[in-house]
Amino acid sequence: MPHAPSTSRHLASSDRCLVSLPKADLHLHLEGAMRPGTLAELASTYDKPMPQVNSYRSFDEFQHCYRAVVKLIRTRGDIRRLVREVVEDAAASGAVWIEPHFNPTTYAPALGSAQDVLDLVLDTGTAAGRTVGVGFGLILSASRNRDPRDATVLARLAADYAGRGVVAFGLTGDEAATPPEAFSEAFAIARDAGLIIAPHAGELMGGPSIRSTLDELSPDRIAHGVRAAEHPALMEHLANERITLDVCLTSNRILGVVKHIEEHPLLHLLESGVPCSLGSDDPLLLKTSILTEYQIARAQLSMTNWQLAAIASTSIQSSGAPTEFIAHALIGIEDWMKDVPDPAEGHPHRAREDCDSR
Repeated sequence: MPHAPSTSRHLASSDRCLVSLPKADLHLHLEGAMRPGTLAELASTYDKPMPQVNSYRSFDEFQHCYRAVVKLIRTRGDIRRLVREVVEDAAASGAVWIEPHFNPTTYAPALGSAQDVLDLVLDTGTAAGRTVGVGFGLILSASRNRDPRDATVLARLAADYAGRGVVAFGLTGDEAATPPEAFSEAFAIARDAGLIIAPHAGELMGGPSIRSTLDELSPDRIAHGVRAAEHPALMEHLANERITLDVCLTSNRILGVVKHIEEHPLLHLLESGVPCSLGSDDPLLLKTSILTEYQIARAQLSMTNWQLAAIASTSIQSSGAPTEFIAHALIGIEDWMKDVPDPAEGHPHRAREDCDSR
């Protein structure tokens, strides 16, 4: 058996640069990732009050702030700028793939048809990603706060773009607004088109919300889902079915899911075998980034390089990225893990299959 690495090497590896860890951000809302400077410029340009992106006393206040940001996007140029900057900021955090949640019908017909808006976002995201080395796919997400018939129309649009940049179908908004069964038709359309099913659930509401989402929508991933940690049977189901939770630490703290980061159930979920990725959710409104989320996991949850690499691997393998892209990114994670001691065996990590996989 090879000798364990020296203590000095082990200590050096514990501070390994998280920017260089290849990762995917699978839980990111496009408008919520606007740069603060861009928000200020748009508010000034359109002579509108600057949305206060500081603290929120309720989820309703948070949603109101998000809607105020959306209303400042008035032109196709604004959308181009937003998408380009989101991709550039993801690259600065070391993300190699992002899947923003987006609904093009929000801007139709003011900026063209929903198809026109969708083409604009996909073309801009792909071009910007090519420049900075970030893969770009979209999650078209319906809203629980709108008529479920709108979700069905959106699902048909998503299905039309399957294989052309749209990789998943989601569901956002207040979990208490409309039960998931109202959206069954929309998600059946998306599933039949081969799209990843990635609704929000289990953020502010508990186990029943997650259970009904599992039963009615058959998700591949769940955005948030962290309150499954309160229910061993739910965690067992998620683990057995390899359903990934796209977890957002800062969001969960600011919106009151947990009082302190140190109380977050991410480690408990991982130890129970539940696949998890880390996402930034709404960087503008939450003052975070995908890099910051990994830094918080390391500093405040005491997660090791091994655990962080496993999360990054899950994020890549749970994504809608092309097969060749996924293979290349996993090699990058493998390279990042060179000489990191295997916590189970005490010798350096060498095999890509040692990372968590779906």
